[in-house]
Amino acid sequence: MIYQEPPTIDFHYLGLIDFDLCVSLQKRLVYEAQGSSAARIVCLLAEHPNMISIGRAGSRQHIRFTQAELELRNLETRWIGRGGACVMHTPGQLAIYPIVPLEQYSWTVGGYLEKLQKGLLDAIESFGINSETRPGRYGVWGQSGLLASIGASVQNWVTSHGAFLNVDSPQHLQSQVESNPPELASPGDHPIMGSLVAENDSPARIVEVAKVVASHLANTFECKYGSWQLNHPLLPEITEQTIERLARAY
Repeated sequence: MIYQEPPTIDFHYLGLIDFDLCVSLQKRLVYEAQGSSAARIVCLLAEHPNMISIGRAGSRQHIRFTQAELELRNLETRWIGRGGACVMHTPGQLAIYPIVPLEQYSWTVGGYLEKLQKGLLDAIESFGINSETRPGRYGVWGQSGLLASIGASVQNWVTSHGAFLNVDSPQHLQSQVESNPPELASPGDHPIMGSLVAENDSPARIVEVAKVVASHLANTFECKYGSWQLNHPLLPEITEQTIERLARAY
């Protein structure tokens, strides 16, 4: 079914949440979106504890930590079927996960990524930060480097994963991961992610940044802003399933 009316988008702010748990929640939402007749988009907004995810364009060589250093810092890595390279996740980084049934709205994958990128660009510039996009690439750059990396996944025409906006991430950790590796970068690019605080000394708190991002995404997705909710009603069930799965594994 293709909808003629603009979809409604609901935002769920999860706060600081385990990366694997958030991936499990996304998988459940993707599954439900595939069989849904509702004209709604769900977008999760979250922060993650320190860890590293590696996308389809990433490799172990883009992580400067040795294995011993990763173990000493208790830094786990995850190979994820999303676009993009490596991402160093930390508190202070806003993870943005839109679950969009593309076919229902006649969106192409490229069209969706352009909308996502435009929403992030507009949100960043609303803080008075000069930023830009690059031809043929997805992301938003500032003077300090890559401010927002984009790495989406599409399964049966439903999106997951999405984008990562560095608000106030610890640069001593970001410097050890090449989110913008030389083979993917343009001349003069920083290999690591910058941050809003590096561009502007006084950005809003991350929850306020999340609200600004939500407003701009609703606009660029041409959606009716449905709701802003703390947490997600499926999260307790997903958490219990994850705990049970881990108990069986060990």
